[in-house]
Amino acid sequence: MSEVETVTDADFNAYVDDQLDLSGRARVERHLAAHPEDAARIMADLHARTALKLAFQAVPADMPAATLEAARRLETGLAGRQAWSGFRRAAAILVFVTAGWLAHNAFNPFGPREVNASTHPPAYVAQAVEAHRTEALRRGMHSQAPSTAFDAEEIRSATGIVLPSLPDGWTIAEAEVFPSGFGPSVEASLLTPDRTRLSLFAVRPGHFAVEPVESTALGETEAAWWQIGDVAYAVVASGRDPGLKGKAEMLKSTLY
Repeated sequence: MSEVETVTDADFNAYVDDQLDLSGRARVERHLAAHPEDAARIMADLHARTALKLAFQAVPADMPAATLEAARRLETGLAGRQAWSGFRRAAAILVFVTAGWLAHNAFNPFGPREVNASTHPPAYVAQAVEAHRTEALRRGMHSQAPSTAFDAEEIRSATGIVLPSLPDGWTIAEAEVFPSGFGPSVEASLLTPDRTRLSLFAVRPGHFAVEPVESTALGETEAAWWQIGDVAYAVVASGRDPGLKGKAEMLKSTLY
């Protein structure tokens, strides 16, 4: 019988702060894989910290000194699980304050403008785009009947992939398990209330992370992607879809 590993609040805090070595991170991640409630709490902490860092990195030079100091304290002074939980609401408030400050500057016609380079997508996004194109090709072939049967629990049991719940009015037209460079993946064809067809691709890329939604244009398609835990997701649309990132955010929110 294998020895039961003990994971403490200090271990969780060090994990969130990225202060563990590889063996320590693996020990915590084994615990999280076996304890969904702890995993959800840690992912929420990582998500809040990531949002705070993104907001802090994007602040303009004329951000008030008091706000900057509050951001630094929230980012670097969170010692222990209890302290981080207590500061989570303050961190969220700071993110909104920062977002409001940035929006104010964005609508200032005399202020400086910053151009962000396109985000380079991870490798699994290219496979999501290929799955999207394959589904479109298959849909146009009379000999390739779509699989209308869908069982999210069966997919989770067979592949370890948890699919997001669909917003009101969305439907799944087809779902297939695909091979990928990372092992089995899932590609589902979604229909939005306005009958727009999107592809949802989910795969286990081989590492644990919590990543925000990013998006970019890839050839004749638009893709948005994110990762929660050991599963990564990508939503792909044919042509340009300015609202794709927002749709991806809606899907992501159902996974917490």
